[in-house]
Amino acid sequence: MTKVPKNAITLLRIVFKRIFPMVDEEMEYWKRRAEQIPNEELIEQALASIRLKRFHCQGGSVYALLAGKREKEAVRFIVAYQTISDYLDNLCDRSTSLDPNDFRMLHEAMKDALIPMNPLKNYYEMRDDQADGGYLAELVQTCQETLSDLACLEQIQDQLVKLQGLYADLQVHKHVQVNERIPRLTTWFENNKDVNKNLTWYEFSAASGSTLGIFCLVSYGLGGKIKPNTAQAIFDGYFPYMQGLHILLDYYIDQQEDHDEGDLNFCSYYENWNKMKERFLYFIEQTKTDVRGLPDQKFHEMIHQGLIGLYLGDKKIKTIPYGEEMRKTLLQAGGVTAKMFNWNIRMYYKAEGKRGNM
Repeated sequence: MTKVPKNAITLLRIVFKRIFPMVDEEMEYWKRRAEQIPNEELIEQALASIRLKRFHCQGGSVYALLAGKREKEAVRFIVAYQTISDYLDNLCDRSTSLDPNDFRMLHEAMKDALIPMNPLKNYYEMRDDQADGGYLAELVQTCQETLSDLACLEQIQDQLVKLQGLYADLQVHKHVQVNERIPRLTTWFENNKDVNKNLTWYEFSAASGSTLGIFCLVSYGLGGKIKPNTAQAIFDGYFPYMQGLHILLDYYIDQQEDHDEGDLNFCSYYENWNKMKERFLYFIEQTKTDVRGLPDQKFHEMIHQGLIGLYLGDKKIKTIPYGEEMRKTLLQAGGVTAKMFNWNIRMYYKAEGKRGNM
């Protein structure tokens, strides 16, 4: 069985040389499928999600290294599931609807993708634009096919569905009419006291918006590594702090873009820059604690350090007030490995840019 990398240099070499080419192959397929969508609105949002959010699939596919000899299947699942997520996010964020019932119905696709026996639905039922040429259904079926061959599915399904449920709730509440968003999100937060821990409503929302825990669970399942307590240990190791750090960093680098588009950005709710920095450092420290004792602990530590390096390597950091200071502070907290990831990802993006692939 393929061993899980235990140092950053090995991990980076495998990711760049073996995993990313698989991601490119999968994403090229879904791009071709999206180009066949007959509806003008749906094709625009599908292609935009692939063009602009490619790095979500690249980052998520690192978890395929936990799947051993089935890493290609893991990449296939991760790219398909993340493509659903990014496509639906665009449909909610950039499209024509503000109807929470529409958003709920769309996100049934993400739930059905995790439950192979669930029949496909008309996920566009609540909106006018529906003709997607079978694009979303095929994405769902691709995920279902992977999970249908998973012997341990029953052992991980509760945690998968719980993480997906939190994700779907967030997408529904944050995309409605502007004046309804905060009341809905704060009420939802209050109704989840059992899992929100020492968080504000906007930090809990951020933690719910990540797919990392799902990718981790499925990849472990494909690798045949699920033991009786593994699924809950992964859930607790990833939610809320690892996932929260992931999405807070994502929102952090998107602040200017979200401001320009009028989108809700959770980083804007911190009372000031110093408080945001303090809480980011808190999430970093809590994540360090939470991943201790997980199977392949070193791998999860590198994921943690990689998140810091990846997001703080984005060129958008230059558009954010105090961005360079935040980058230095968080990289210092992340340690040498986070700094190494940061340098490598900046060089990778620079090379990709030169090739015209950004």
